[in-house]
Amino acid sequence: MTTGHVLVVDDEPDIRRLIQEILEDENFTVSTAENAEQARQSFKQGNIDLVLLDIWMPDTDGISLLKEWSDNGGLTTPVIMMSGHGNIETAVEATRLGAYDFIEKPVSMGKLMITVERAMESRKLLEENIRLKQHLEDTVDFIGKSTVIEKLRQEAEQVASHDTPVLLTGEAGSGNSAIARLIHQNSMRKQDPFIEISPTASSEDAAVKIFGSEKNGRIVAGGLEQAQGGSVLLDEIATLDLDTQQQLLTAMDKQQFLRIGGKSPIPLNARVMAASSHDLHQAVEQGRLLSELYYRLNVVPLHIPALRDHREDVPDLVHYYLDWFVENEHLKYRKFTISALNELRNYSWPGNVRELKNVVQRLLILNSEGDISDEEVRHSLQSSEVVIDSVLPETLFNKPLRHARDLFEKAYFEHHLQQLHGNVSEVAKVAEVERTHLYRKLKNLGINPKQSYD
Repeated sequence: MTTGHVLVVDDEPDIRRLIQEILEDENFTVSTAENAEQARQSFKQGNIDLVLLDIWMPDTDGISLLKEWSDNGGLTTPVIMMSGHGNIETAVEATRLGAYDFIEKPVSMGKLMITVERAMESRKLLEENIRLKQHLEDTVDFIGKSTVIEKLRQEAEQVASHDTPVLLTGEAGSGNSAIARLIHQNSMRKQDPFIEISPTASSEDAAVKIFGSEKNGRIVAGGLEQAQGGSVLLDEIATLDLDTQQQLLTAMDKQQFLRIGGKSPIPLNARVMAASSHDLHQAVEQGRLLSELYYRLNVVPLHIPALRDHREDVPDLVHYYLDWFVENEHLKYRKFTISALNELRNYSWPGNVRELKNVVQRLLILNSEGDISDEEVRHSLQSSEVVIDSVLPETLFNKPLRHARDLFEKAYFEHHLQQLHGNVSEVAKVAEVERTHLYRKLKNLGINPKQSYD
C-alpha cells in the first residue's frame, strides 16, 4: 500500500533520482519531471498528493509555475519549494502563492522527509474537512418560525457579517452548534472549514484538540489550525482547565499560538466562537473560568432558548428530522398523527432539540408500520427521560433504603451525563467524587459511560 503520490520537479537528474529512491523506500509512488512543461502534464493527470518543486528551471521558473497552479481555481495539493539560491523574499512570495514550505539545497534528506510527512498530514486534514462539509448533519439554518427563533436567526445573520468572537449560551442540546454553523455559513469565511471542538476528559487531550501537538517530529494539527481561514466552535468553554484557558486567551490576544511541544508560532486566522450550558457568571466567580477569557469571548453574546420556550416549533423540527433520517439513514417514512405531534408539543423536553432528534430516530427504528400514534410517542418519551422526577417520591419511600438510593443515584448520574455530553470527569467534579470511584459506581449502577449522550 502506497503512502501517497509525489511529483518531483527538478532539472538536475541526480537530485531527481536521489529523492525518488528515498521516497520510494518510504512506500511513496513517485513521478518525476525535468522542467515546467513536463510538470504541467503530470499535474493535469491528477492523483498527485504532493509536489516537490525546484525554483530554477530551464523553461518556466518554479515560482511562476506555482502562481499558475494557484490561479487556476486555487491550490489544494501541497507544494514544497526547493532552491539552492533562495532568499527570504523568494520564500515569502512562494508562501503567499500557497506553497506549503520552502527548503534549501543541498537538501537534507532527514529534513525533507519530515517536511513531506507534515505536508501529507496537512493534505489529509484538508480532505477530511471537505468530507465533513459535504456530510454536515446539522442544518445550517435554524428550524422554527416562532418569534424567539426568528429574532435569534436575525441576530445570528447580523453577527455573521462582523468577524468578532461570539459567545453562545443555552441549555445542553438547545442548538448551539446549529447557530454557530448558521453564523459561519453567512460569513465571509463560509468557503473555509467549520471546526467544532467538544470537551474532553483530560486537560492534556483538550489542549491538543485545540492547539495540536509536536512530538518526535510528528505533528498533529489542532482545531485552531484545521479551521484556518474559517471558524471554530469551542463547546463547553467553562470545562477547560485554567492552563488551557490561559493559552486560548493568549492566542486570541496575540493572534498566534504554539502547538503543544512546538516552538514555531502559527498565525491564528479563524473566527472563535464559544458555547456553554453553564452559568458563566458563576463559573467566573468560582474561579473555574478566567474572567479575562470570558470578557474576551463575550463580545457578541447570543442566548439560545430552551425548546420548552418555543414549543410551537416542535412540529417543524419533527418533520425536519423525519425527512433527514429517511433521506440520510434510509429509515422507513412514517407519518406523525396530529395527536402524536400534540403529545410531542406538550412535552417539557429537558434534553431540548437533541432529545427531540433522538426520539424521532427511535420511533422510526423501533416501529415500522402505520402512522405514529400518541401512544407510541408517550412510550418513547418515557424511555428517554433521565430526569430525577421520573422516580415518584411515594414509590421511592416504599422501597428499601439501599434500593431507593441506587434509583436516585442512577437517575442523578444519568441526568448529569446527559447535561455534560458523557464527560465523566466533569460529572465527577459536579458530584464531588473521585473519578476512579465514579467509574466503579457507574458500573455497579449499570450505567455505561461510553454510551452516546450527545
